[in-house]
Amino acid sequence: MSVESIVLVVGDEELLVERAIGEVVASVRAADPEVEVIDLAPGGLEPGRISELTSPSLFGGGKVLVVRAAQDLGKDLAAEVLKYAKNPADDVVLVAVHHGGAKGKALVDGLTKLKARKISCPKVTKAGERVDFVRAEIRRAGGKISADGARGLIDAVGTDLRELAAACSQLVADTGGKVDDAAVARYYRGRAEVSGFTVADKAIEGQLAEALEQLRWALATGVAPVLIVSALAQGVRGLAKVGGAPRGARGAALAKDLGMPPWKIERVQRQLRGWSGDGVARALAAVAEADEAVKGGAADPAYALERTVAEIVASRG
Repeated sequence: MSVESIVLVVGDEELLVERAIGEVVASVRAADPEVEVIDLAPGGLEPGRISELTSPSLFGGGKVLVVRAAQDLGKDLAAEVLKYAKNPADDVVLVAVHHGGAKGKALVDGLTKLKARKISCPKVTKAGERVDFVRAEIRRAGGKISADGARGLIDAVGTDLRELAAACSQLVADTGGKVDDAAVARYYRGRAEVSGFTVADKAIEGQLAEALEQLRWALATGVAPVLIVSALAQGVRGLAKVGGAPRGARGAALAKDLGMPPWKIERVQRQLRGWSGDGVARALAAVAEADEAVKGGAADPAYALERTVAEIVASRG
């Protein structure tokens, strides 16, 4: 058996899990650009489905089967995965994604014994781990940053890994790779933190006139449109994260689960009083369009940002 035929991704750090899957798919596609990627979840799987998907096709072609939430596979399906892993097909790569923990551990143990390639994606929870993550992200993008600079970026951006990764990529692109404390302060602790996040807060709170005023001031003083979109995105994602938290969760446990400081959670909870789930979804869509617009999709980024702010305000309620 080729160790690359079976891949076991273990952990619940979403960004790292998605990257691991993406790198496996990219590796397979480098050899076979036409490979078919099939995403599977326990709820949509029936006994025999794995065997069916891994059987030789009359039309040929390779496949990557991504089995999500493998810890939730029933006993029969887990046994089917292990049976297949003992004799995998040459043109199929099976990626089993397991959140870690005791549930479904027999599958992890079985695939490990079969020498599946294992990729660990544990939750990044400690301050030192986040600093290491930021420094690695900067290196990944082709730059360098000190530990103090990394801590400064975390203080400004927060602990969400996706947002940190985006900030790291943007900083390297804007600075040419030398990311020092001054660069972090210039882009995130100075004008961007005040104006970008002020625009976001005003929009989320439904204050259209004030939000547009702050937006125009930010653009006039040289804040990059991409940083304003980043602030809007963080604000709306904060609504989605806090709004989607389990009822009754609070305090340190909630802060740990969401990766947000308690003071920020309290602020978002106040902002949520004027929002519905559908409204947050519409605002997220508006921010996604704005991100594309300011990165080259629109002739006038300023107009695109004003429209986005108006759409966010209109989505409230």
